[in-house]
Amino acid sequence: MADGRGGWVYLMSDRYRGAMYVGVTAQLEARIHQHRTGNGSDFCSRYGLHRLVWAEHGETIEACIAHEERLKRWRREWKFALIERGNPDWRDLFDSVV
Repeated sequence: MADGRGGWVYLMSDRYRGAMYVGVTAQLEARIHQHRTGNGSDFCSRYGLHRLVWAEHGETIEACIAHEERLKRWRREWKFALIERGNPDWRDLFDSVV
């Protein structure tokens, strides 16, 4: 759990190995709520990405932004492997992370 410092890098999806969105935020709970109510990103809203499938807390928001930028350049299969190491069923992790 985070203590309010730093930030989060996270992946949203609509289903198992479906569309994915990579994001970064200082306040994960609020940001996921925005995505789920259609006020987050246009991409998440357009494709119905409401499932938080991976999240990692970072010490600083700057480190999180750098990590997000790296993840956005990753191949799709690499993102699948990252998610499936900790969440093989692609469950919604929201309640267990925040």
